[in-house]
Amino acid sequence: MIIHLAPDCTESIQTDILCAVRAVGYTPTAVQTQFGRYIVCIGKQPIDIRVLGSLPGVRDIYYVSDDYQLVSRKWKLERTTIDLGDGVTLGNGAFQIMAGPCSIESEEQVCSIAQHLQRCGVRIMRGGVFKPRSSPYSFRGLGLEGLKIFARICREHGIKVISEVMEAAQIEPMYEYIDIYQVGARNSQNFNLLDELGKVDKPVMIKRGISGTIEELLYSAEYVFSAGNERLLLCERGIRTYERASRNTFDINAIPILQDKSHLPVIVDPSHAIGLREFVAPVALAGVAAGADGIIVEVHETPEEAASDGAQTLNYEESEQLFHQIRALLSVRQSFS
Repeated sequence: MIIHLAPDCTESIQTDILCAVRAVGYTPTAVQTQFGRYIVCIGKQPIDIRVLGSLPGVRDIYYVSDDYQLVSRKWKLERTTIDLGDGVTLGNGAFQIMAGPCSIESEEQVCSIAQHLQRCGVRIMRGGVFKPRSSPYSFRGLGLEGLKIFARICREHGIKVISEVMEAAQIEPMYEYIDIYQVGARNSQNFNLLDELGKVDKPVMIKRGISGTIEELLYSAEYVFSAGNERLLLCERGIRTYERASRNTFDINAIPILQDKSHLPVIVDPSHAIGLREFVAPVALAGVAAGADGIIVEVHETPEEAASDGAQTLNYEESEQLFHQIRALLSVRQSFS
């Protein structure tokens, strides 16, 4: 159950509401986000919610049966829209393409890719500066200095920045230079990191864990929301199964299921989902056809020379063709909505 507090609800009135919630056998947790104040109430016994809904200071009250309450679609009338500024929005009908290299390698590389994305009308560039790698000997990114270069060039081209944060200590130094924090698959259940990302007023995209369930992804988002940040994106990037013909198994089922269970935008990552460059485009288009709110794909001028993930990275010609196909498919999708 979620109690949405009125804007003029005082601390004294909130305390009275918390006491009333406990009196009916529920455990309350007060949550304040950048957009509102809520009390999340956990309990099993049935109650007449009108008893609480009629209290002073209560704007509205919602019965939510899911254990993940705040990210559930059962209490939101409208799907969440993420506004990045400068006319770049995501979710609730606003589709965005995010593209760029797996790793930021040099100023020249960023300039080249940013110019390519600008020509293609792509408004968000991805790129890692802190890289979680399976081998400690692999390229692990240029760090904060690389992010500063990345951000400067993207801003010169009117492009927003999404980059992965790996630990809580990186959140504040990165804040000035990014528009979306990305939580990678390996960190999707790093609850200390998720708690800290709940304290910032910038969007957070959470990737599904390597072998994570849909429910676990929703719980991860609940951690961020309950800590104060409503600006969330969910990312389906494939899961590890016994199949070895591709890097991961793309769970296309997750797209409509996540949209049914949550009000948050759903992004698909076909590059990590399949891990094979020649099949990235069809997987991407499948995700768009299934109703995704956006796509994040890896692009490099010369994928064969990329510092990381070259085997799943599109070159400029391949990516431009995919962007055209996505936009054509979106037109078809809109005719069915």
